Amino acid sequence: MRLTVLGSGSPEAYARRASSGFLLEIGDDRILLDCGGGVVDNLIRSGRLPRDITHLFFTHYHSDHMMDYARLVHAAWDEGAAPLNVFGPTPLAAITDGYFGRNGVLNNDLRARTELPQSQQVWVARGGTLPRPWPAPVVTEIQAGFTYQGSGWRLSTAQATHAEPILDCLAFAVEAGGKKFVYSGDTGLCDDIADLCRDADFLIHWCYRGSGEQLHPATQIYCPDPAQVADMAQGVGVKRLYLSHFRVHMDTPEHHEKALVDLRDRFGNAAGIVEDLDVFDI
Repeated sequence: MRLTVLGSGSPEAYARRASSGFLLEIGDDRILLDCGGGVVDNLIRSGRLPRDITHLFFTHYHSDHMMDYARLVHAAWDEGAAPLNVFGPTPLAAITDGYFGRNGVLNNDLRARTELPQSQQVWVARGGTLPRPWPAPVVTEIQAGFTYQGSGWRLSTAQATHAEPILDCLAFAVEAGGKKFVYSGDTGLCDDIADLCRDADFLIHWCYRGSGEQLHPATQIYCPDPAQVADMAQGVGVKRLYLSHFRVHMDTPEHHEKALVDLRDRFGNAAGIVEDLDVFDI
């Protein structure tokens, strides 16, 4: 497995970090986990194109995890790609129809691109055939406990604790070639997440709270700090641990050093903080 970090930030607009998105490459499959704002730009910067993505899995539908969904699908469609396989909690089908349905927010764009003679000729000149269909992602709604068998890889899910009951939230584990990668999504610490992380070779865990930082109690319960994440990962046998989802105020040398000290003291040296466009072999 090869992991490319396409977005390691938060909902805050920030030049250093796009919102959440992680690309796994396994054989001929390119699996995108979440697709927040800026992820498509970083996908292109990494040398790939939207049409290269074969599978997209959503942890949940906060905007910073799905804002680039429509852009990814539309761009891949415009490149002539096969329909994208998309998986995520309810209401993924309604969200997709809200973008690409006959009354969706993109219906005027799609009608113009498929019905106007000048647009049809541009499409034909690029190798397309008429009539041109609309984008049609292959949507599968999933819940905790869902598993998926890919070509040489397997994905499993666990329930995250983040924004229920309005949003159903998940975490993912992907296993291939005897290795296990876990992406926590956004979550508090809980038994389900710990079990998913058990014996992981590589864990990306969200970190929305700096070392020792105090948030409102209603928020803090869902936001472990670096020390708490490190303790959990150490306790379940994780081999490499990296933090993501850093907020702007946490992205200073002082905050990084505090987080790294906590990681080293409680987990060991095989830990760090990811940056956009980092690449790891797992």
